[in-house]
This record gives sequence, C-alpha cells and structure tokens, in this order.
Amino acid sequence: MLRRSLSRLCAGEEKRVGTRTVVVGHRPVLETDAYVAQKFCDNRIVSSKYTLWNFLPKNLFEQFRRIANFYFLIIFLVQVIVDTPTSPVTSGLPLFFVITVTAIKQGYEDWLRHRADNEVNKSNVFIVENAKQVRKESEKIKVGDIVEVKADETFPCDLIFLASSSTDGTCYVTTASLDGESNFKTHYAVRDTTVLCTDEAIDTLTATIECEQPQPDLYKFVGRIIIYRSNQEPVARSLGPENLLLKGATLKNTKKIYGVAVYTGMETKMALNYQGKSQKRSAVEKSINAFLIVYLCILLSKATVCTTLKYVWQSNPFNDEPWYNEKTKKERETFKVLRMFTDFLSFMVLFNFIIPVSMYVTVEMQKFLGSFFISWDKEMYDEEIQEGALVNTSDLNEELGQVEYVFTDKTGTLTENSMEFIECCIDGHKYKDCISEVDGFSQTDGPLKYYGKAEKSREELFLRALCLCHTVQIKEADQVDGLMGQPERKYTYISSSPDEIALVKGAEKYGFTFLGLENDFMKIRNQKNETEMYQLLHVLNFDPVRRRMSVIVRTTTGKLLLFCKGADSSIFPRVQQEEIQQTKVHVDRNAMDGYRTLCVAFKELTQKEYDKIDKQLNEAKMALQDREEKMAKVFEDTEADMHLIGATAVEDRLFQTSTELLELTARTVGDSERKEDRLHELLMEYHKKLIQDVPKSRGGLKRSWTLTQEYGLIIDGSTLSLILNPSQDSGSSNYKNIFLQICLKCAAVLCCRMAPLQKAQIVRMVKNTKGSPITLSIGDGANDVSMILEAHVGIGIKGKEGRQASRNSDYAVPKFKHLRKLLLAHGHLYYVRIAHLVQYFFYKNLCFILPQFLYQFFCGFSQQPLYDAAYLTMYNICFTSLPILAYSLLEQHINIDTLTSDPQLYMKVSDNAMLQWRPFLYWTFLGAFEGLVFFFGVYFLFQNSSLEDNGKVFGNWTFGTIVFTVLVFTVTLKLALDTRFWTWMNHFVIWGSLAFYVFFSFFWGGVIWPFLKQQRMYFVFAHMLTSVSTWLAIILLIFISLFPEILLIVFKSMKEKSHQTDPFDLPMLVSYKRIENGYVKNEDAVTNLAERYPLRIL
Repeated sequence: MLRRSLSRLCAGEEKRVGTRTVVVGHRPVLETDAYVAQKFCDNRIVSSKYTLWNFLPKNLFEQFRRIANFYFLIIFLVQVIVDTPTSPVTSGLPLFFVITVTAIKQGYEDWLRHRADNEVNKSNVFIVENAKQVRKESEKIKVGDIVEVKADETFPCDLIFLASSSTDGTCYVTTASLDGESNFKTHYAVRDTTVLCTDEAIDTLTATIECEQPQPDLYKFVGRIIIYRSNQEPVARSLGPENLLLKGATLKNTKKIYGVAVYTGMETKMALNYQGKSQKRSAVEKSINAFLIVYLCILLSKATVCTTLKYVWQSNPFNDEPWYNEKTKKERETFKVLRMFTDFLSFMVLFNFIIPVSMYVTVEMQKFLGSFFISWDKEMYDEEIQEGALVNTSDLNEELGQVEYVFTDKTGTLTENSMEFIECCIDGHKYKDCISEVDGFSQTDGPLKYYGKAEKSREELFLRALCLCHTVQIKEADQVDGLMGQPERKYTYISSSPDEIALVKGAEKYGFTFLGLENDFMKIRNQKNETEMYQLLHVLNFDPVRRRMSVIVRTTTGKLLLFCKGADSSIFPRVQQEEIQQTKVHVDRNAMDGYRTLCVAFKELTQKEYDKIDKQLNEAKMALQDREEKMAKVFEDTEADMHLIGATAVEDRLFQTSTELLELTARTVGDSERKEDRLHELLMEYHKKLIQDVPKSRGGLKRSWTLTQEYGLIIDGSTLSLILNPSQDSGSSNYKNIFLQICLKCAAVLCCRMAPLQKAQIVRMVKNTKGSPITLSIGDGANDVSMILEAHVGIGIKGKEGRQASRNSDYAVPKFKHLRKLLLAHGHLYYVRIAHLVQYFFYKNLCFILPQFLYQFFCGFSQQPLYDAAYLTMYNICFTSLPILAYSLLEQHINIDTLTSDPQLYMKVSDNAMLQWRPFLYWTFLGAFEGLVFFFGVYFLFQNSSLEDNGKVFGNWTFGTIVFTVLVFTVTLKLALDTRFWTWMNHFVIWGSLAFYVFFSFFWGGVIWPFLKQQRMYFVFAHMLTSVSTWLAIILLIFISLFPEILLIVFKSMKEKSHQTDPFDLPMLVSYKRIENGYVKNEDAVTNLAERYPLRIL
C-alpha cells in the first residue's frame, strides 16, 4: 500500500542515484515496521590535520617530500654510512633545526584548530525526544534528530526547517560566518508542519525526507519531504534552499525554530566549503628552483673535479701512499670504482653547504611574519565595517609586486554597492521626478523631442510590477539591523539584493508602496491610498544564467499576471520585437551614463495556461535528479511572448578614490542577422589601427604603452561569446588571437554584461599569453570567484554582495582604493625583500664553500675540511640567519609615500627583474670574488712562516678560522651596506650576530669539551687574536672584499644626485559620470595615463 502511494506521488521519476533518506525523529513510517538506524557520520567537526598518534610520521613524510629536505637527508645518511671528512652533525643539526621549527609551527597551528573544534563540538544543544527537550553535546547530534534552536544561536548542523514561533512559518537568518552577508535572509517552513510549534506537537510528526547527498554549494539544495497521517494518503512537498538552515548561520528575530538534521559534521555545507584551494606558486619560487639547479650543477662539478684531480694526484705512488700514511689491507683490496664513488660522495658532503637548506625555513618565516604587516596597516582599515585587510595566503606576498594586468569587477568593487533609484522609462517616456495622480514629468527618448507621458494604465501597471516582482520582506525598523530603509519609516525593507530594495523604494516614490507578504498575499498601497491584494502563486527566482526573475500573481478579480524583470539582453528576446526600440534607446543611454538598468515585462495568463505551468513547476520541484535543469526549462517556456512595459535606472556610485579614470572609446556591434561579419570588420579595423599602423619600438610590449595616443576598448558579453566561442562555420577561429592583440595594446578594456565563466575565460586568455604575465583579479561577489581563483593573485573586497569573494581570495581588502597601497607599496617591498633574501643566501653560501674547494688544491685533495664542524653547523643557523631575516621583514629602500605616488617605480621591478639571470650572475661573481679574496688573502698572510713574536707557527685550524672570521664579518657588513632603512632591530641583529660569533668562538675554544674526541679548536681563536698581523689581515681583507660594493654605492649616489627630477605629479581622480550626476565630466581630464599608471585594468 505504502509503496503504491509513493509510486503515485513520484510518477515518472527516474531511478535515483546519490540520494539519502532521513527518517524524521527516528520514528518508523508504520508502527508495525521495525526502525533500523541508518549510518551517517556524527556531528563532530574536524578541521585539524593531525592527531597525537599520526603527527610525527605524517609531518615528517610531508616535510621530506620537499626536494631540499630530502636532499639533505640523503647527505646526512651518506655521512653516517660512508667515512666522510665531516661529522654527520654538520648536516644533521641544520636539517634537524629546519624540520623541528617547521614541525613546531605546524603543530601549534594544528593545536589551535583542535581547540576551536572542541569549542564547537562540546557546545550544548537541545534535542526533542519523546516530547521533551534533552540537552546534548553538539557532536552527539545524529541525522534525523529534531533540534530546537533559539534566537541568536547558531545552527549546530544543516537542518530542514519544520516550524517556528512565527505563525507564518518563517524565520530570519544571517549567514555572515558562511558568506559574510550581514543582511537577513528569510527561510520558510514546509506549509504542512508550520503549526507544529511546540515540543509535544513536533514529536507527533511522522515523515521522511529524501534529499541529495552532501555537496558544498551553499545556495543549492534539492529534496522533498513526505508526510504521513493516519488514514490519509501521504503528502509530498518539495524542499529547496529556502527550507535549509545551514550550520554556522545565526537565527535572528525569531524566538525559536524546530528543524530536523539532514547533514551533520563533516558533511555539512560549511565543512565542505573549507576544503583547500588549489596551490598557487609564485614566480620567486620558480626562480629559486632554477637557481638551485645551477648551484647543484656547481656542486656536482666541484665534486667531479676534485675526485678526478685526486686520482691524478695519486697516480704518483709517493702521493698515493706516503710513508707516514700507509693504506690498510681493506683499502688496498677495495675496488677502484667503488673507492672513486665513495670519494665522490665524500666531496659532495664536503661541499654540500653550497645548497642553502636554511633558506627555505627563512623564506617561510619571512612570508608568514611579513603577512602581518598587511593586516596591521592602519591605512587599509575601514571604519565603516570595522575591519582591515586580511591575508589568506602568505605564499604570494611577493607576487603582489609583479602584477601586469588587473581584472576588476565594477559593482561593489569600483562602486559602493549602495543603490539609489534614479529614473525609469515607461513605453519610451522618461520619468525622473515624482509624479502624482494629477501631473507628472516625463521626457521621450529618441528622435522625437517633446514632453509627454505614457498612458495612466501603463504607468500603474509598471509601478505594480515593481511592487510585486521581488523577494523583499518587511520588518519593523527597531527589530532589524539588516539593510535599513529611511530613518522616518516605521518599517524597513529586507532583501539579499540592494537592487530590489532600491526598486521598491523607487515605486514608493511614485505613489505605490509595498506593504508586505501575509499568508501568500502581497499587499500594496496605490496612489489613491487604497490597499490592493495579490495572491502570490509562484516565484521564478533569479539566477545568474537566466539573469531575470518573475512572479505569477492572481488579482482579486481572478486575473492571472506574470511580471518579469531582468537584464535587457535577457528580456528583449522574450518580448514583442516592435516594443523594443523605444525602450532600448533609454536603456543604452542609461548604460552609457553608468547606471544599472533593468527591463520590466508582463503577460496575462489564461487559467488553462496557468494550470499547465503550475503542474510543470510542481513536477520539476519534486524531482531529486536534474531539478535545476527541469526548472530552467519550465522557466524558459513560461517567460516567453511577454510585453515590454519599461525599464529602470539605478545608480551605484563610484568610490571617491577607487581608481583613476581610463578614457574609453566604444563602437557598437549592430543587431544584424550576421553579427560575425560586423565583428570581423571591427576587429580588422582595430587590429590595423593598433598593431599594423603603429611603428614597432625596440622596447617591446611595455614600451608601447607609453605611446602618446592611448586607446581603450568596450565590449559586451554577447560579442565576447562570439570571440571566445565562435561558431564552427564562421571561419573565426583567429578572432581570439586578434582580440587578444588588440587588448594588449589598449590602456584599458571594459567588458560589460559578462557571465562569471566569461570573466574567468578572459583572465585565462591573458594569463596564457607569451611570457606568462602575472594577473590579478579583484571582486566582491560570488560571481567574481571564478576569475579570482583563475588569476595568479586573487583579491576579495569585503563588500555588500557577501564574502564569498573574500573567502576564496588570496587577500581581502575593505575597499578598492586599498589596492593601490597593497600593490605599489606592500607588493613592491615584499618582492624587493625576498628577491634580496634569495640572492643573498646563494651569495653567502658560495662565499662560504669556495675557500673549502680551493683548500683541496693545497691538501692533496684529501677531503680535509677547512672549517671546524661547529662553524659548519652554526654558519647558516646562527651567525648569518637573523640579519637577513630582519632585512627581509623591515627593509624600505624607498619611502612608502614615494612608492604609492610614483607607479613607475613599480615597473622597475616587474617581470621578476631582481631574480633574472643577470642579477643572479652578478651575485654569483661577487660571491666568487670575495671567496677568492678570503682564501688567497689569508694564504699570502701565511707565507710568513712565523706570525708571532715568539716564533711559533699557526696551524691549519687557525688558517680556517681566520678565513671564517673574515667571511662572517664580510657577508654581515655587506648586508649592512645594503640596508637603507635602519631600525633598532636591524642594529640589534647585525651587530649582535657579530658579537655572538666572537663570543661563541671564545667560548667554544675556551673549554675542553668531554664529548669531543679531538680538542682541535682549543684556544685557537683567542690565540689567533694575539697576533697584530692577524688583526690587520682581517680588517684589510674585509675592506678589499667590500670595496667594489662601496664604489658602486658611491657611483649610484652621485648618479642619482645628477639626475634629480621633479616629484611625480599624480593624475586627477575623476569619474565617467556626467556633471549632472554630481561628478566631474571626463573630457580632457587625463593625458598619457598609460605611462603614469602602467597596470592595465581589464
């Protein structure tokens, strides 16, 4: 019986895959049935990565996946297994330090996640069991439990809304923790369960819910509830996003609600949305890998040369086996190839410090600590929302200094997303001032220049459409803190879209006031102060694909009306073609003025047509599979053959300091039957003007930006689709390349009315061009997420369209104006700092290991180390690490105000300029020069057999210690010479590191250490400094090593003084609005903008 009933309810339903059935309250449908609990995950949230038991193996596995760590692990193992000249401690201790620091950092971060998880999992909730409230911990909620949530509490899991304290079965929710939207959203209970608003009543409910398996989209949900009543047929109702209360959202302005858990724990939409994004890699990381390969080749070459020369040296029997060092029997019997291989490995170990393993941990610390400077920047703090900038990905800090193309959304990014109704058009007549029942002001667009009005009935029809076609809710002003109305109003409008509120207020300005929705009836007050009632039958919700929404209402006289509003490109193909032109003129003019335009249409339905639509909609809503596609087909069929009434213009004002004006020129692709032909003509014309007729400059693409004649391009989404997705028979496969060449030659490109996918396509097209330019996307809405994720760097605006953009971005800022400082100051400095850090690490390690290589020529290639093991170990960990870390965090080679005022400085470091092969070779030759000075300077000093008054001779450890002392002082003072911005911290770490080295050397050589077999450094350092010759040699060699750098600094300083220019003059900040809208007119406002502001906004 039950199965037959369900079959009738779901007739025509295809075999369902990927659905789940939830038994409400764990009560079986029939009393005779035995209830078998289904297995779903519990309600524990687990955001942590490790547990106490798997932390060590899992963390070690992840760390040794990094090539550098794995390389040093191999070197360490070679030192342990093979008889190498240096102790395993020299490689093992730095590796242990890097691994330990990284593990502690990751372990602490994971402990914080564990603590946050426990706060959520152990919080108290109330479950309705046997008509009573039972207090439980949140983690013990099971799928099917009926949960009670009170005002201002967050939902502990994803719930299907069953009933509330409100008689109409509604509740208000904020989802700030999910998508950042602080305005209220209205959710609806299933109509059959709204009366079950007590513990006893809700406990009597017998129902099952069939819904889709968990998926991360916050705004999609497909399901149905089947309610069983004794002696009655089961009732099935569709469930959608409006019935789903998401975990993490907060209940507002409702005393309590009852809901049944459908998704729990890690299957909630909130948990599914916190999965990691794809990893983005910066250009600096790629440069580091390239430099590592070069230095690895140098290492292999050194080991090969020394191994070869060793056996050349040992070809002389006396050199191979001198009388004082005879070989053992085992050494004589060893295969020569094996001995050569072990010697090669020994030399690899001896020179392995040329690969800077500590650089990775220093770079990580620099990125992590440096990201706080963005968050702490007071100039990027917004008082209105009480928030500052946010760093979601510190790995891309330096990429902010390499951006070549900026892709920006307009609404909410360049504009305030604060909508104001400006004017409307009814049958081609413009209405800009308030109209009354007696008179009004209007103006006709188009060639006829006279004042006139539309028919009274058409005016009222248009205003009724504005009052009825929306999803706005009304609430008392003192109870709601969402998007507020005017202060004197006794009520306030609530909507997820500021556009809808602006249109309802616009209708009110013209005499039609929306009074709210009550029991499925929409109430409006007309110009005669009479209340009109309309039964709301269906809402065809807005979606970004259709770009329109509709409502079907029934008047008190029984007339059935469909009202539709949407973008002109979405409405015009669905109305009578003869009605379009008079409204299109008005829409195009408003669009050129920068207003947001919507077209309004209607059609009258017969009862038969409505019955068919109602049946199709209900069938589509009940589908569990492909519901959206089925609904879209019904919407498409319903919203056809409509009649155009008019259009609206809403202003979204530009931020005062959002961006400098880019003057654009536009040509329109006409409405001919074959748009491809006209498009081909325009593309060829622009290509000839911008590429073929322009003389080629030797400087390449970037120099061409500074041409005196600048161009901009405006293109709309429909034309763009012809370019990006050409038809097969159009012969336009090369459109994309031609269009790209045109875009790259323009100072700015403005794309209008684009779908989210098209935004990502444009970014990808530019990103994949020759040279792989660095791209940045910035937006504030969910429709910008695709281009934010596609670009090299994604910036989210904490705007009024929600926080999906900022959640999915690499960086989030309160306003678009903050992008200027983020790029020109922070980005520039981050890049310069980390580029200097990388080059400095390779330089100081080459200085360190080159004397060791040269020393082999004077010790018979015996693999004798030049430096003591303690120095080998401490060089990168203690003696030279802190100064460069402080430099990479604090250096400001140019004042921040100068950086933000002169964009040309940004271009000087673009294209990864400081990490190209030319500066890399400069640093390499500098390191090689200083390494030669260190070794041969001390070598010539030792030509005098006696360096002391008493005639005693210094030994090889004194030789190595002098070289090492000159090395440490030189590389540290080199960094001091490079420092332009001195703070107390720079002074502390630079002079403190040198003092620590001296102190450590005295301490290390002043004690006889019981754990050392050989006390070879005992009193060496102190004894060395008793010689005046040693003091003079150290000072002289440091000066000789740094002399080329000092000359270069003096030369640059003299050159800068001789070429001083006037301070940079910023262009005016203007807008494209006309003077009548309260903004400056843009004609002749800016010249040579591309030369002054080289970042192109697409």
